[in-house]
Amino acid sequence: MSLQLSQDLYDQLRAHGEETYPNECCGIMLGKSTETTIRVEALIRAGNTRTDSAHNRYHIAPQELIKAQREGRKAGLDIVGFYHSHPDHPAQWSITDFNEAHWFGCAYVITAVDGDKTTGKSTLTNSFLLTGTGEEDKAFANQPIEIIG
Repeated sequence: MSLQLSQDLYDQLRAHGEETYPNECCGIMLGKSTETTIRVEALIRAGNTRTDSAHNRYHIAPQELIKAQREGRKAGLDIVGFYHSHPDHPAQWSITDFNEAHWFGCAYVITAVDGDKTTGKSTLTNSFLLTGTGEEDKAFANQPIEIIG
């Protein structure tokens, strides 16, 4: 199952990581899912509510998730995934990312942002599909990203 989004949304997602560097950014992706694709139609920037370790952890407040669900419903869209950045770390999921992922069938996008502790530049962006039916069989599968018209 591939993740599809426009060049503009892809660029916005990566820019968000650069703007919040050296802390992690986070956000919610709205769109539509089929058996073969997740198509992102909108991004909602979220505040990283982690105060203890914002440089290498993120948390989206439940109120922001509810607000995003409502906005999505009004537009005929669903929450199809989440994104965050990894400042000065690879665009690969961590054990913490895995343990805190609970939205099955959703995409989890990670952008590596490398810098000098004051400014950062997005380098690599990867997506991972959370598969399974529950905590006992969940897994992340590598998910190709397709930039579409």
